[in-house]
Amino acid sequence: MEVPPPLSGYRPRHALTLVQEALSDTRVVLVAGARQSGKSTLAQVILQSRKDGRALNLDDEVTRRAALDDPAGFLDHDGLTVIDEVQRVPELLLAIKARVDRVRRPGQFLLTGSANVLQLPRVADALTGRIAIIDLWPFSQGELVGRIERFVERAFSGWQGIRIHSDLSKRDYLQRAILGGFPEVVERSEARARARWFDNYVRTLVQRDLPALSNVERADDLGRLIRLLAARSGGLFKLEEVARDAGIPPSTARRYVALLESAFFITTLSAWSNNRTTRAIHTPKLLMTDTGILGHVIGVDAVELARPGGDAGPLLETFVATELHKSLAWSTERASMHHYRSKDGAEVDLVLEAPDGRVVGIEVKAAATVRSSDFAGLRHLQARTGDRFRLGLVLYTGAETLPFGDRLRCAPISALWEA
Repeated sequence: MEVPPPLSGYRPRHALTLVQEALSDTRVVLVAGARQSGKSTLAQVILQSRKDGRALNLDDEVTRRAALDDPAGFLDHDGLTVIDEVQRVPELLLAIKARVDRVRRPGQFLLTGSANVLQLPRVADALTGRIAIIDLWPFSQGELVGRIERFVERAFSGWQGIRIHSDLSKRDYLQRAILGGFPEVVERSEARARARWFDNYVRTLVQRDLPALSNVERADDLGRLIRLLAARSGGLFKLEEVARDAGIPPSTARRYVALLESAFFITTLSAWSNNRTTRAIHTPKLLMTDTGILGHVIGVDAVELARPGGDAGPLLETFVATELHKSLAWSTERASMHHYRSKDGAEVDLVLEAPDGRVVGIEVKAAATVRSSDFAGLRHLQARTGDRFRLGLVLYTGAETLPFGDRLRCAPISALWEA
């Protein structure tokens, strides 16, 4: 399928090729991601190249009612059907299953969802084996500058011969992080306009989107929980501690956290271990999925964080982790992301692991200088993994790429989109 002409003002998305490929060999394709991350626009771009396409939006009340009253008739179309916000009528997935089981050609349905619909009751296995799921995050830094990131591939290749020099300062990185990646936000030049957008986004999530997925007894409790989770982004996630600080029962906190994960508002990283069967018992790390919302919720700005003593570390670690999450979606090197914390206190912020066991460790430093001691956790991981260890990289706010020993390097944070 050829890339269609762009919509007015449209920034190309790396996921476009992935969606096109999936539609060529899979009956149903779901583009999943947070609200306002660009799913509908991506679907419009796909439709531009299809003469047989039609679009239906389940945010519209009349359309939603038609889907509920007559699912089979609602889906009766011989070409590509695009259905926006399919989580609004999860029962529709069962009707889609029945249709694609009768008609087995690829590319029948392109769905978008602002909630993980495959986790919803009654539809968890409705489309198993019939669906390709492609995550769409807010813009990556590479998408904003028009470059496809190949950081993951370079890291697993050992970083040989790569010399990145960056003119970005610590404040520059923090400004990128505070801006985030939501399409509506990156186009707004005024900080006040961006703040209004973030306010409305969080309010809509708390008062409409999450209650539509599950029962929310008190919106105030959910809002307070969001603020507490944001303050812990980049740190270990201890549910009982968060529930206590929020003043809600752990069972309620657990359900609300699951809702926020389902809506792609937060995510967690499991702890890495040589013994994969033990990972579930280790404490996960919490991440907000967009650092623009993170900065807004906790009430910080780049100027404040860049000052001496400013606590920029958690925001920058979240920024790096979310950028890696995005690039893993289109990387040709398959890998999962974790964090590492040994019983004796050695830590590595992020660990990428390939299916064959190869490992890359990444530390994030807010400082513009790097010392040998900054590699302590990476050396520990290297000793534990031996030949499977491909690279230990400290990403920092300085300018140069430098060696620090066998398979150990430092590089500017901009290597994420410049490597």
